[in-house]
Amino acid sequence: MTYVKPIAPEPTTGSLIINQTASFATRSLAELLRAHLHKPSLVDPSCHNLLRCLPERTAMGKEKLHINIVVIGHVDSGKSTTTGHLIYKCGGIDKRTIEKFEKEAAEMGKGSFKYAWVLDKLKAERERGITIDISLWKFETSRYYVTIIDAPGHRDFIKNMITGTSQADCAVLIVAAGVGEFEAGISKNGQTREHALLAYTLGVKQLIVGVNKMDSTEPNYSQKRYEEIVKEVSTYIKKIGYNPDTVAFVPISGWNGDNMLEASPNMTWFKGWKITRKDGNASGTTLLEALDAIQPPSRPTDKPLRLPLQDVYKIGGIGTVPVGRVETGVIKPGMVVTFAPVNVTTEVKSVEMHHEALTEAMPGDNVGFNVKNVSVKDIRRGNVAGDSKNDPPMEVASFTAQVIILNHPGQISAGYAPVLDCHTAHIACKFAELKEKIDRRSGKKLEDNPKALKSGDAAIVAMVPGKPMCVESFSEYPPLGRFAVRDMRQTVAVGVIKAVEKKAPSTGKVTKSAQKAQKVK
Repeated sequence: MTYVKPIAPEPTTGSLIINQTASFATRSLAELLRAHLHKPSLVDPSCHNLLRCLPERTAMGKEKLHINIVVIGHVDSGKSTTTGHLIYKCGGIDKRTIEKFEKEAAEMGKGSFKYAWVLDKLKAERERGITIDISLWKFETSRYYVTIIDAPGHRDFIKNMITGTSQADCAVLIVAAGVGEFEAGISKNGQTREHALLAYTLGVKQLIVGVNKMDSTEPNYSQKRYEEIVKEVSTYIKKIGYNPDTVAFVPISGWNGDNMLEASPNMTWFKGWKITRKDGNASGTTLLEALDAIQPPSRPTDKPLRLPLQDVYKIGGIGTVPVGRVETGVIKPGMVVTFAPVNVTTEVKSVEMHHEALTEAMPGDNVGFNVKNVSVKDIRRGNVAGDSKNDPPMEVASFTAQVIILNHPGQISAGYAPVLDCHTAHIACKFAELKEKIDRRSGKKLEDNPKALKSGDAAIVAMVPGKPMCVESFSEYPPLGRFAVRDMRQTVAVGVIKAVEKKAPSTGKVTKSAQKAQKVK
């Protein structure tokens, strides 16, 4: 196999040629890409392959569902230790790596600190190697394979949470019960409130609260302290929009393991958590059981197809292969797809995920699909593929969004044009009009046509992309309707799209294979 220099050096296309004549189905696309990947940021560290690991099977041969969680909370609340403990005990890291880390921890006299140490080592290894846009760690419960989407502390946490290749199905909020620690986290400047509000705004509707560091309350494992924290957090999350009755509160020690996987003998006063919800109540004692009680997400297969492209490859003897994650709908061979905003229509010849040709790819699947008569110059990262016959994606002229300003040093007024990260698109958009300032929790209007917005404000704004862009309203296609506003190398605001004004379609390129396929049908 010979490697030919990547063509079209434009950074957004990620195109490359591989001189390879094997058929697409027999020779794994994943292998081809792995051998010649020149943009390694897509590689998932737990999966030595570009495309997503296939769902593992349980002993009975029945597939476990995959769910995604995001771990949030104030700095030093113990997120790393708690997360490390779960990964450590429930299998995210292979045994050899664990043994190596344990040996190192013991040699350095950090044996008791091993959970956070394991996580620190993983982070260090990740940072030493290629930084991965979205760090993925996995562990298992009895019902689910759980993937932890990067926990905060990472500078790009908010951006990752919004544009991440997966939306979180549940947020795990860790609050520290230690003297003074809880108060610091929930204070006006603490991150507990901000993270919980963000999770809710971005559509993460299930929440678990881990009241951590119960071993460092005064006295240790204090029931009174736990109840005080539950009361205050309940009041706060209710203001945001969560119903506390649907939230499992679990007193834990991520360090000692209390109530993590097994009921703690140190908190016999804790009679367990209970949640009541329309589609089934649940109860249990441990954090692991609370994770097991997460309601499986309904994957939007019945919606029209939306597949934002992460990259486009050219493979010799096969042709053009776009790669991306199915967000809504399904994609299958023989389908005629339209790419927006470029307005190119063609037939899908084959679809593949991790060594296997698929007859159909579902939401959540990271796939490569082969399209004929389309050059790598025609389509690029940030484009969106959809079914040409079922609400095809289109370029937008403008859109209305609800934005929350997180941390902007000055003021934002009409005309401000930062970069927006929405699904895989990365495009400058102008705040064309500040329509109204609103209360960030209730959404009630506070002021019409405000002159400027500052940190902490929420508003309804009209936005105009600086280059052709395809986005959707959050209510119709959630993954294509939330965005991060980036400026000065940080996330200055987040938003959800309320309405889009689509551009009148110009006549785009329809390939011969698409015309043929349309005639056949």
